[in-house]
Amino acid sequence: MKNFNKKIILGISALVLLFVSCTDDLDTKPKVESSLENLLAQDPNAVEGLLSKMYGTFALSGASGPGSSDISGPDPGETAFLRSIINLQDFTADGMKNRWGDDGLDQLTTTSDWNGNNKFFNYLYDRVYYIVPQTTNIILALDNVDVENEAQIVSELRFIRSLAYYYMIDCFGKGVIVNESNYGSTAPLEEATRTEMFEYVESELLAIETDMPVSNSYGRANKAVVRMLLAKLYLNAEVYTGQNRYDDALTYVSLVINEGGYTLSDNFVSNFSADNDTSTEIIFPLIADPVVSQSYGNTTYIVNGSLSTETMSIVDFGATGGWTGHRATKAWYSLFGDLETSADNRAELFWTEGHNYEMEDYKEWVDGYPSTKFRNTAFNGASTATEFSPTDFPLFRLADAYLMYAECVKRGAAGGSESQALDYVNDVRTRSNATAITAADLTLDFILDERARELNLEGHRRTDLIRFGKFTGGSYLWPWKGGAVGGAAIPSAYNVFPIPQSALEANQNLTQNTGY
Repeated sequence: MKNFNKKIILGISALVLLFVSCTDDLDTKPKVESSLENLLAQDPNAVEGLLSKMYGTFALSGASGPGSSDISGPDPGETAFLRSIINLQDFTADGMKNRWGDDGLDQLTTTSDWNGNNKFFNYLYDRVYYIVPQTTNIILALDNVDVENEAQIVSELRFIRSLAYYYMIDCFGKGVIVNESNYGSTAPLEEATRTEMFEYVESELLAIETDMPVSNSYGRANKAVVRMLLAKLYLNAEVYTGQNRYDDALTYVSLVINEGGYTLSDNFVSNFSADNDTSTEIIFPLIADPVVSQSYGNTTYIVNGSLSTETMSIVDFGATGGWTGHRATKAWYSLFGDLETSADNRAELFWTEGHNYEMEDYKEWVDGYPSTKFRNTAFNGASTATEFSPTDFPLFRLADAYLMYAECVKRGAAGGSESQALDYVNDVRTRSNATAITAADLTLDFILDERARELNLEGHRRTDLIRFGKFTGGSYLWPWKGGAVGGAAIPSAYNVFPIPQSALEANQNLTQNTGY
């Protein structure tokens, strides 16, 4: 059991007493039973629990177990942050599809008929604006009390808030900025542009970088985690602001690589197994535990959703139930060539028996290959099948940093090395027994494909395709893009999601994204 999860329980207990959902009105202060100042004055150690709760909200749906949610929704398990990231980043892209069709999920998996009433857009939007005011409230409370290690804790809370805002920038392109200067305002806040939100998050991360420790407790942010988020922000800056920031992306990803102390795990699969808390590669995990932090929205969603007793032996992957939902498409597994003869170990992580290579009908379970990348079994030692996943989600890991470095170099970033970029890509490939490439092979298109081979189902793919100009339009088609079996062009408006209708109604200063 991961020690940090025990603190999450303390944080949940405290916040249950303090907060009710603030998503109905994003511009007002949450109602409280007792002030945070009083709680922390009586028990300064409670800040650790509060901090843990805020980390936990990226993987857990709510404060009272897997059937609860911090935000509103007909199915609490659907509302978890990580589940939203998988739905919006992977199922809207080329490599993964879901067959359930639950009240809007069809529209994600077919990239068609998007509108502001889709509950899955609502879940991510509301989750961000649950995290943002709660972290701000704790930061303000800490101004009035003395707790041990206060400066670092405030910096971690600012990181958590920045991480939530990063997904707002990436997915919706605009929103409101809630911080210490306007928290508790009764007037609707003004809409912030994508560039304004980018600049705010950039300033926050730069401000806290020096205060963050080089190392921290497992599951908590450290200096490398902050730098990794900065690198991701800069890598996508041309999409977000129209300004090329690849030089800055290279600077910060190099710091992660050279000063973070991380090394590639010897085996790829070990990063996605129950004991991946021992990985030397994972920079920032979202913690899962089958007892202490049960959730239908953490890696349980990935593992159980990718398994089915109809065609598979689910016990082999440490699960007690299969949800018969997610399958990869040929846009992912075709990148390995012939799966039966490929030497690449990552090509083995698809279940082919009883399944069809072509996805003629995305609602048919046997069309497409389920991914077995994530599993509940331990890589080392014995395992017991569990209902909820014990496998942490690697939100940031070193292989991603290596591929980001190579991309920055190929995009002309100053200070990079072509030979180092090639070495990093080959380190990623040869770790999985894939053939090393030559300098002539290392192109931007190759890097995009390698990111799919290495990182699919880790919440990056939609963002990658947009950055490479291949998400919207018709230059790159994949199965069921635009609702067509062979793929069809989709409008450029789909590079951001629609602002939820409920948010527009709650704040008249907000405007809908163009094209919706």
